[in-house]
Amino acid sequence: MGSGVIKKYWEYLPVTDETPLLSLGEGDTPLVRSSHIEKQVGCEELYFKLEGCNPTGSFKDRGMVVAMAKALESNSVAVMCASTGNTSASAAAYGAYCNLPVMVLIPKGEVALGKLAQAMAYGAKIVMVDGNFDDALQLVRDFTAKHEVTLVNSVNPHRLEGQKTGAFEVSDVLGDAPDYMFIPVGNAGNITAYWKGFKEYKDRGKTNKLPRMMGFQAAGAAPIVMGEIVSSPQTIASAIRIGNPASWQNALNARDESDGSINSVTDDEILDAYRMLASEEGIFGEPASAASVAGLFKSTAQGLDLSGKRVVCVITGSGLKDPDLAVSSIQSGAIEIPANMASLENIALNLG
Repeated sequence: MGSGVIKKYWEYLPVTDETPLLSLGEGDTPLVRSSHIEKQVGCEELYFKLEGCNPTGSFKDRGMVVAMAKALESNSVAVMCASTGNTSASAAAYGAYCNLPVMVLIPKGEVALGKLAQAMAYGAKIVMVDGNFDDALQLVRDFTAKHEVTLVNSVNPHRLEGQKTGAFEVSDVLGDAPDYMFIPVGNAGNITAYWKGFKEYKDRGKTNKLPRMMGFQAAGAAPIVMGEIVSSPQTIASAIRIGNPASWQNALNARDESDGSINSVTDDEILDAYRMLASEEGIFGEPASAASVAGLFKSTAQGLDLSGKRVVCVITGSGLKDPDLAVSSIQSGAIEIPANMASLENIALNLG
């Protein structure tokens, strides 16, 4: 049974004896070795970090538990966030656990149904903003600067402190840092946090090397790649549909310091990777999480030689976050038959 990231990595986190020891069981997510894609991309070892196994189905829980614990420590009366879905679900769940009121601002029409359902079920107050994520985040920033309410987006440094524990876990399981870390980039907090975690572990002598950080944005929401704000970001990967990332500069630092890269992948490339993960690896991630795998395919197709290398792709959230897309994008649907054995045998004995 998982002890939670605060207890497990206490000495690496900005906590004190006054910090509540919260946990919904976040962390300790599986690191699963690839059974098919590893061979296709030509690396020595390929692993998937399954962050969809966190309590609310995404990596956000790692940072949210620390942000919420620090909010309680500071006697905050409420918390607020802007979200494309996963942050709202996580904040709402931990708010319910802590009996702390939560308000989430979501961009109208841009949040997957599974994520919205979570935030509603956990009892958060949902405010729909007639604008995009960046508009919602600006409102939250302005409001929390004016009122005694804690902002729990990734601009809250405690969020990134919690999220860096993903890097610790990868290193603990592998016995060292990987050679390459492929990761989706939206608001850019996760690539920032993972790099921070890898550096801290190496500084403490827990690992011998640092990975190259390979971040990937969706082509229709790629401000870091383009070098300018995208005023109307567009992509089917709603979790990374962000035009002005809060951790933009930190992501560039992670890229440059690690000798890595931040590039983009198209929606078609994301969907191809999304389907392949499910059908060939048995891993059902949300579309945004497939950006890491799409980026892996794109990089090797463009000449990146991974022979002899150990590679990790972060699968940031569960595919159940966006069930409508799963149903609409998977090409093989259900087959209807009469309720008799002959019909079943006709189908079942010709599966090949």
